Amino acid sequence: MTEEKVKVLIIGSGPAGYTAAIYASRAGLNPVLYTGGEPGGQLTTTNDVENFPGYPEGINGPAMMMDLQKQAERFGTDIRYGLATSVDFSSYPHKVIIDEKHEITAGAVIISTGASAQYLGLESEKRLLNFGVSACAVCDGFFYKGKVVAVVGGGDTAAEEATYLANICPKVYLLVRRDEMRASKIMQERVKKTPNIEILWNTSAEEILGESEVEGMRVVNNVTGEKKEIPLSGFFVAIGHKPNTEIFKKYLDTDEAGYLLVQPGTSKTKIEGVFVTGDAADRVYRQAVTAAGTGCMGALDAERFLAAKEFELAE
Repeated sequence: MTEEKVKVLIIGSGPAGYTAAIYASRAGLNPVLYTGGEPGGQLTTTNDVENFPGYPEGINGPAMMMDLQKQAERFGTDIRYGLATSVDFSSYPHKVIIDEKHEITAGAVIISTGASAQYLGLESEKRLLNFGVSACAVCDGFFYKGKVVAVVGGGDTAAEEATYLANICPKVYLLVRRDEMRASKIMQERVKKTPNIEILWNTSAEEILGESEVEGMRVVNNVTGEKKEIPLSGFFVAIGHKPNTEIFKKYLDTDEAGYLLVQPGTSKTKIEGVFVTGDAADRVYRQAVTAAGTGCMGALDAERFLAAKEFELAE
């Protein structure tokens, strides 16, 4: 196994990772960033981004991530393709294994591995992703203003997405696979009191209809087996996200869903020199702009930590 020592290692390449890289490289920390299995993160699966500041005409998601990558590279970030496969935070400095063959010892580690949206697993869902299928109403709902849409899910996220869409869409179908929702009581009441939300109880999506864009859905009643087709233009999957944090759980605390815990108002974890940014720790907002903000926090926290560490070692 090859070995290498770096001052700052950034794991992940979404808005959080690249923003951390921009700040860390401008601070002279010579960061090394590994892109992970999905270079650019979730935004590379998004066609149009219209809610990130600085792009008045909007921008294609992959193009935006290329802009962030170029900006990080401009200041000297060493960007590499590779996947962190294991870590050892039991002693300092920290060790991270890349692709099971390269060991990096780092003075500070910034985790920006994000979270992945969970989908139903339908072939049509995958084919029509970004062509009417989305996992984020706040991100993409505007494109369906004035159109009929559906939301799948029974938890708080689904309830929030349905009520959000109900403000801009004339009709919102909410597909709940059981005869009750998992959402909090207040969110359930909000959904039920919204007149243009129709809850389809005991209902699952069997197929999303349309060749090049969403034109409707075929649903099945889980009790009676009855099937029907419903025309619509947008299909939002809100059955949860899975944070990409598995390799860190041995050393870092998580909540019940697997999101890494940080000290409030910071990117710091319980282990000194390890910082978390973006969706790996954010189960609430999950927006590119909030991820970028925490990326800044992670770099600043790492810079201050390393400065104090060098001072301690010099004494």
